[in-house]
Amino acid sequence: QVQLVESGGGLVQAGGSLRLSCAASGRRTFSGYTMGWFRQAPGKEREFVAAISWSGGNTLYADSVKGRFTISRDNAKNTVFLQMNSLKPEDTAIYYCAASRSVVSGAREAYDYWGQGTQVTVSS
Repeated sequence: QVQLVESGGGLVQAGGSLRLSCAASGRRTFSGYTMGWFRQAPGKEREFVAAISWSGGNTLYADSVKGRFTISRDNAKNTVFLQMNSLKPEDTAIYYCAASRSVVSGAREAYDYWGQGTQVTVSS
């Protein structure tokens, strides 16, 4: 079992930046998991944002965030990060951290554990 807690969300103006964090705890070793970020806007499906392999050597991004968002992890601190730059109003959503025992993937069904989410609001 893995528990995930997101933080770092908030209100920011368009063009601004935020850094989300996701702290993991539990009996299983964090470093063995692929970690991902997803988001869900009101009235929309939850969508993939970014993922990172257990070693940090392999990353995957949604086309909508490529070049603006960066995912990273610190296995010593059991934490994964999402640096979000050049934010746009369409980035407004609840952002969820997730852990997977599979290879890097953008598929929701590949992820076994989910956090409660953190709200990101980008004003125009």
